[in-house]
Amino acid sequence: MSVTWASLCIAPVFADQEADEAAIRHAVEAYVTAYNSGDAKSLASLWSPEAVYSKPGTQEQVVGREAIEQEFSSIFGENNESKLVVDSKWIQFMSPTVALESGIARLTRPDQTAEETEYSAVYVKRDDDWLLDRVTEKLTPSMGPNYEHLKELDWLIGTWVDEDNDARVETKYAWTANRNFISQMYSLSIGDQIEHSGLQVIGWDPTSRRIRSWTFDSDGGYGEGRWKKSGKVWHIINLGTLPDGTKSSSSNIIKYVDDDTFTWQSVSRMCDNELLPNVDEVVVVRQKDSAAETE
Repeated sequence: MSVTWASLCIAPVFADQEADEAAIRHAVEAYVTAYNSGDAKSLASLWSPEAVYSKPGTQEQVVGREAIEQEFSSIFGENNESKLVVDSKWIQFMSPTVALESGIARLTRPDQTAEETEYSAVYVKRDDDWLLDRVTEKLTPSMGPNYEHLKELDWLIGTWVDEDNDARVETKYAWTANRNFISQMYSLSIGDQIEHSGLQVIGWDPTSRRIRSWTFDSDGGYGEGRWKKSGKVWHIINLGTLPDGTKSSSSNIIKYVDDDTFTWQSVSRMCDNELLPNVDEVVVVRQKDSAAETE
């Protein structure tokens, strides 16, 4: 089944969007430079006059450019050696003068554990300048012991779609609490009806020291998989049990293309000791309006 990109729900494209996106990324860089220089005045100038900043943790609001300058003057006075690194993940234009930018901010201080937050920033265009208007941050959860083994799959987090004129497969990956596991919810729709769905949990098996997955589908079947990585390709050896007790097996191949694209194929498929045809390779794409989330 092939993907029809034009049929996905994506944001509209506005004139000069490429230039506007570059301007916003430049504003993000200017913000980091001002922060790491301890320059509260320059940092405040990057906000709109009526901007609102919500503090991470408490979500207390700081309103207006002057109050924001005072807030960061206080922060810099207490932590003048702190350093900020920002990983801007994506920018989505809501209108020609409003854009949403989000990413990960990492703050380090001498002799302290680094603090990481997920942020969402609304930019508004005023007199050809893109200014911060609203920023919210939330502290990322503490990482569980399994995260180190699963972090290579972090790019999967989000919603993915493979569709053609006949059917649509939608898959949603999300971290569970403390990022010890990844949950996957999937569904196959034909027209307006969901024909098949299921749940998969991906985790680290400390006994076999490998990534494993456990799958449960809406028909009553279940299975488990063993994951192995080779370069940018993941091979998953699956063993399953159908609702009537019949045994099945397959080898699924996931090839990373980029952060918004991967391919999927299923080969060496067996059911009740009979060889089944391979499933041709399909291209799967990320829904642009989906953000990575942690349950």
